[in-house]
Amino acid sequence: MKKSVFVIVLCCVFNALTLSSCSSATQIRHQDNFVDVAQNIPGLELDIRYFGEHNFLGARADGYLAPKCLLTKEAASALLNVQHELNKHALTLKIYDCYRPQQAVDHFVRWAKDVDDVKTKKEFYPALDKTNLFKDGYISEKSGHSRGSTIDLTIVPLPVPKQEEYFPEQDLRECYLDINKRFKDNSIDMGTGFDCFHTQSHTENKEIGYQQRVNRMLLKTLMEKHGFKNYAKEWWHFTLDNEPYPDTYFDFPIE
Repeated sequence: MKKSVFVIVLCCVFNALTLSSCSSATQIRHQDNFVDVAQNIPGLELDIRYFGEHNFLGARADGYLAPKCLLTKEAASALLNVQHELNKHALTLKIYDCYRPQQAVDHFVRWAKDVDDVKTKKEFYPALDKTNLFKDGYISEKSGHSRGSTIDLTIVPLPVPKQEEYFPEQDLRECYLDINKRFKDNSIDMGTGFDCFHTQSHTENKEIGYQQRVNRMLLKTLMEKHGFKNYAKEWWHFTLDNEPYPDTYFDFPIE
């Protein structure tokens, strides 16, 4: 190899390593701006689905080492305002997912590409061909959750009703069924279960019942009032409008 070519290659390798190192250092520094939301919002309910097996993977997601909700300080502060309003009416927030490491997103992608793994199909995507998960926008190689200011949540009445216990290998029930037939989440009736890959999960779906639409609009209105925007295909999914890291996808584990 000519000396000039060798020098160019060496410089490219050095620059790549330097950029990677700088990126890692930046991510570590920004971690200080994440908080454990349960310690900042009194009375919050947690049902961190990707820490357990009651999710479309049927297994704990990579990077979920503890059942915690981590968010940027900005998102947590905005969420506290939502909680204050709900508490006035004997209601509280329940969290399904918050910050999601990139390694978990990679786990989702591997699962979606394994078209033979359909053990959770009956509950989470009963009317959908698994090969369409990417095309229909349910699975992506990047997620807003990894930026630290996106949250999946619902509303629960106070006092908090008992939650049905999920156990592996139980008979699954379609997520879009009537509230008395699908898995008995202790949420107010939002028309579908969490992570239901179905058109009835679209926030403004007109086919669900009147009270279910009212419940969704209550959540959406309060979240928008305090600075969040909704993802139209998922009634439970909200991102802080002015998120502090709109272009950074974190990968530190939840522990």
